[in-house]
Amino acid sequence: MIKVAALQLATLPMSDAKIDYYLRACKRDNVKVVVLGEYVLNSFFKEIEKMTLSMVKEQSNHKIKILKDLSKKHNIIIIAPLILFKGDKKYKVIAKFSPNSIRYYYQNFLINYRHWNEEEFFDNEVKKDLEFMTFLVDGVKFGVIFGFEIHFDPIWINFLKKNVDCVLIPSVSTFNSRDKWNMILRTRAFLNGVYILRVNRIGEYKDQNGKWEFYGNSSLICPDGRMDSYLGNKEEMLIADIFKKNASYAKKAWGFRNHLLKRELI
Repeated sequence: MIKVAALQLATLPMSDAKIDYYLRACKRDNVKVVVLGEYVLNSFFKEIEKMTLSMVKEQSNHKIKILKDLSKKHNIIIIAPLILFKGDKKYKVIAKFSPNSIRYYYQNFLINYRHWNEEEFFDNEVKKDLEFMTFLVDGVKFGVIFGFEIHFDPIWINFLKKNVDCVLIPSVSTFNSRDKWNMILRTRAFLNGVYILRVNRIGEYKDQNGKWEFYGNSSLICPDGRMDSYLGNKEEMLIADIFKKNASYAKKAWGFRNHLLKRELI
């Protein structure tokens, strides 16, 4: 069994006080992995569109240093989306901060709607061969994806192939989409025999067309598709237990993965 935590937050201030407070609480409870939602280290996307890139870069670099130091200080793994700069290129990534290293996952599928076009704004490459992040902690295999990526089957097939036990999903969901997200995630958990820890941002963004409300509802879903626990729409923390044996049993009981293995489809 391993403990993981979802920190349900709005965009963090430049100070490290708030995140340090929560990480100290996690350390006391022997939490090994902490997950933040999308646009928590950085401002929300629609705000970033109006900022100078130098301001966004300063924001990112400052938060990277903070989380690097805090991961080492508390001996804890932190999973957090951010904007990574390389020269004049900007990439949407999820960072895995470990006590002695940083690793990045580049988002494969980005939102490209007229009112919210990350694909056009960021420089993430459109690749035929998708790349994924998985890692092991105390025998439990974790996979990591962005919220928008839950909709794409190749990602879940890859996690089945790699025999992932728990998928960590930072998100930035809004527009009263809670029921849709819960339905999709419960189905994905059941079909893949995995835990899903979805961590959604809170707060709001206002423009000339109205208010965008980020509703939280961060949740842990079990490998049988049952929602184990969830948060409301305020700043909160969820600490959950992940049992590898439960994920292994779910995969074996329903046998969906075995059908793919027999046909060499994964």
